[in-house]
Amino acid sequence: MSSSLNEIKEKLNGYNQQQLLATWELLDREKQLGFVKHVNAIDFEEANFLFKKAKQSMESDIKKLDDFMTPVPATQYQSEEKVCAKTLDEYRSIGLEAISNNEVAVLLLAGGQGTRLGSDNPKGMFSVGLPSGKTLFQIQAERIRRVTALAKEKYGKFGTIPWYIMTSGPTDRTTHKFLVAKNYFDLNEKDVILFQQGLLPCYDFEGKILLNEKDHVAFAPDGNGGIYKALAKHGILNDMEKRGVKYVHVHSVDNILVKVADPVFIGYCVSKQAECGAKVVKKANPNEPVGVICQVDGKYQVVEYSEITEKTALLKNENGDLKFNAGNICNHFFSTSFLRKVVNECLNDIKVHVAIKKIPYTNALGKKVTPVEANGIKIEKFIFDVFQFAEKFVIWEVPRNEEFSALKNSDEAGKDCPMTARNDLLALHRAYVEKAGGRIEAGEVEISPLLSYAGENLENIVKGVTYNNKGAIQLLPENKLNGVNGKH
Repeated sequence: MSSSLNEIKEKLNGYNQQQLLATWELLDREKQLGFVKHVNAIDFEEANFLFKKAKQSMESDIKKLDDFMTPVPATQYQSEEKVCAKTLDEYRSIGLEAISNNEVAVLLLAGGQGTRLGSDNPKGMFSVGLPSGKTLFQIQAERIRRVTALAKEKYGKFGTIPWYIMTSGPTDRTTHKFLVAKNYFDLNEKDVILFQQGLLPCYDFEGKILLNEKDHVAFAPDGNGGIYKALAKHGILNDMEKRGVKYVHVHSVDNILVKVADPVFIGYCVSKQAECGAKVVKKANPNEPVGVICQVDGKYQVVEYSEITEKTALLKNENGDLKFNAGNICNHFFSTSFLRKVVNECLNDIKVHVAIKKIPYTNALGKKVTPVEANGIKIEKFIFDVFQFAEKFVIWEVPRNEEFSALKNSDEAGKDCPMTARNDLLALHRAYVEKAGGRIEAGEVEISPLLSYAGENLENIVKGVTYNNKGAIQLLPENKLNGVNGKH
């Protein structure tokens, strides 16, 4: 053991992290051996590099970005509501053709737990109380199945959409067990690939890494921007390239309205030869605390609400819309060639975000300490901080009521909660039914994603039908109705 101790001492001294051995003598032999392996798995060169970047970020003047911001140029920005039907059909056709050619993958950001929803399970396993009882995972898997069916209907070829799911330490095993138990919602097992986002050490204000336990370093997730390192580390990008995937749709799990592998969005980005694209919604109001996508010193960036003054937030265009109105909803398009460029050339240039926190730790006496005030920092990276590296970046604006309803809080909050997510989805389904010639006078109608991806395929079921029920009705692919009282 002495040779192992000497080696690890030398290593830690070289990185000025020798404090991690403070509890060494308190460990038995087995735990000492485990701790050596644990420490040897840490990339201290990266850890110290990231702290240096974090320190520079904290020490730099926190300036408002008002004077450096310009809206995304009109040539790089289109709104679904303002594009003619012919152009929408062209974009949709391009996207469906790419799907039928096995060129599209979906990457789901699913590392979060439902803690604020009152659940320790992964958010994707949460049910918002729809008549069907479906979870977010099931809804999104079924949308993948439906859009591949649409591509086959149009082009006669069945394309596969690989479903890459980025989990975290707390959610990985539970997510895997859940998907296995549900038979991957009838997707092919080999096309559902789970991988974990990374962890970064927690530091004190001097850059010393903290111990969580006597034999374990304190870690925190590296944020959704850790996706790029994880794509390389776990061979995910290699797998995409081997499959012939050219385009990747990335989104977070907690948006119940997300159009997974949206052929219109994909087709738009492909037609513009974009390396990178983002879906946005108009801000609900000037003070909505959401990041906006714009240019800062000529580079594409998400600017948080806290980074601009109220005066800039209130600025309007001639048409009355907010000047900075492209609300970021974590819904992105990437070409695999762009992801390869980021992985090979840009990882060290991705911005770090610093959170000053009260971080529980174990002291040199082996005692667990719960601080009463902030004692250190956690470092995160954000997925959108690679926008700056794109030569060709585009924005696709969509209606909020059709494509964005976040699930962040418990129902007590009254917004971004299970109740609002449920209501927003059922309101969208009502609109689909009415557009297809049906009427809902009472009750609720839920449409299976396997029947309709975005309102298509409904006329032969609902046209001329009036729904007047006290309960709920589900419209299913077999064109039958389950639920209370039937129809009429």
